[in-house]
Amino acid sequence: MEIILKGLKTAIVGRNILYYRTLPSTMDFAKKLAREGMGEGVVVLCDEQTEGRGRQGRKWFASPSSSILMSVVFQPTIEQLPQINMLASLAVVFTIEKMTGINSTIKWPNDVLIDGKKVAGILMENVFEGEALEAAVVGVGLNISLDVSAYSEISSIATSLSAEARRDFDRDDILRALLENMDALYLSVKRNEDVYHRWLPCVETLGKTVRIKSGTSVQEGLAQSINPDGSLTLRRADGSLVTIATGE
Repeated sequence: MEIILKGLKTAIVGRNILYYRTLPSTMDFAKKLAREGMGEGVVVLCDEQTEGRGRQGRKWFASPSSSILMSVVFQPTIEQLPQINMLASLAVVFTIEKMTGINSTIKWPNDVLIDGKKVAGILMENVFEGEALEAAVVGVGLNISLDVSAYSEISSIATSLSAEARRDFDRDDILRALLENMDALYLSVKRNEDVYHRWLPCVETLGKTVRIKSGTSVQEGLAQSINPDGSLTLRRADGSLVTIATGE
């Protein structure tokens, strides 16, 4: 823990880090803390998750100490909420470039890719008290040294920083950079500065023909635009438009 905190330059994110060797899920634990009134910026971090998950309940694969597995508690306004998901993926892109020199892109709404393979995933879940937003909890899984070939389910679609750069990285160094990037972007959001226009050029989904699963429905079409609220507008084969708030 002291290694992580040494030299960390943040105002909010990471000023309180709770580290565990093993947890069922950093998301579930962070949401529990948020409901109990734990302040914003708290980071729940672990080496191994036994019940880690991605979007729509998918299992998250990570061998012990191979990845950054963390969840962060934010307390935005309702109006700021769409930019929280954006800042998380953008912080990952900035961190990868700074620490490895590798260019990565964002697949809408929240995967980070290197040459088309997933290196990180973002999961955001909100905590409400009645109709009042208590917190937004953002989970980040970033593959540092994960050997994806050990997992047949993801071996052809995922990668890690070490695999792409063909060298090892210090996980704590990358974690510090990630926390600092998240903090800087969150401070921008709190100042009501525009994160959307910094995030949008990093999204590789625009202009592509995509198949989006949203709930029980599946939509296919050309990704025509991504709106400031994070929703995606598709142009279907018949020319009609459909706007999707979240998807695959």
